[in-house]
Amino acid sequence: MSDSILKNNLKVLRAKHNLTQEQLAEKVKVTRVTINYVESGKWVPSTVLALKIAQVFEVPLEEVFYLDTDKSKDSP
Repeated sequence: MSDSILKNNLKVLRAKHNLTQEQLAEKVKVTRVTINYVESGKWVPSTVLALKIAQVFEVPLEEVFYLDTDKSKDSP
């Protein structure tokens, strides 16, 4: 079985919408540090936070967050 890592397109989406981390944080009612940690992959957001972020960008959740499967761990 392979390990999956949650990846995201936050930086790209923020750039498209001309939003800073601080502005996105205000919209979803968290700190800028939280957005930074999620964006950099250091922290996995709750389902509620992930949904709020997707709502800000008006896109499906899968356009913001996706699983990156490490296929190298499948081989013996």
